[in-house]
Amino acid sequence: MSTVEKKLAELGLKLPEVAAPLASYVPALRSGSYVFTSGQLPIVEGSLAATGKVGGEVSPERAKELAGTCALNALAAVKSVVGDLDRIARVVKVVGFVASTPEFTGQPGVINGASELLGEVLGDKGVHARSAVGVAVLPLDAPVEVEIQVELAD
Repeated sequence: MSTVEKKLAELGLKLPEVAAPLASYVPALRSGSYVFTSGQLPIVEGSLAATGKVGGEVSPERAKELAGTCALNALAAVKSVVGDLDRIARVVKVVGFVASTPEFTGQPGVINGASELLGEVLGDKGVHARSAVGVAVLPLDAPVEVEIQVELAD
């Protein structure tokens, strides 16, 4: 078991199976020393954990938890390409999308769920640049979607 997966276990978490793509794409792709994930939804055991808009049917607190689930799914996608999460040198960028009501402006707080999970699991390697974007709707009416870019160690 990798150091990263041991840390996940200490946090009571386990890498899930990689979610099957919803269309014509792959969950993650390596290019040189980087791995780019496709957008990851908060899928737990094959099902979307929640639907609806943040600021409406989904509370910001719940959405923050769901963003952490998306980040966990993104790590699973990275592992599917590189085999061992200990190969991550650093998380370079996180992009988070929050399907929210027009008046909701707390997207950065929601995406903190992904950033905080990556920091807890990867320590300094989890510090990253980030965007948090509010959108009208996401696939399957998901409240949040997260993609990450990681750099691999040689």
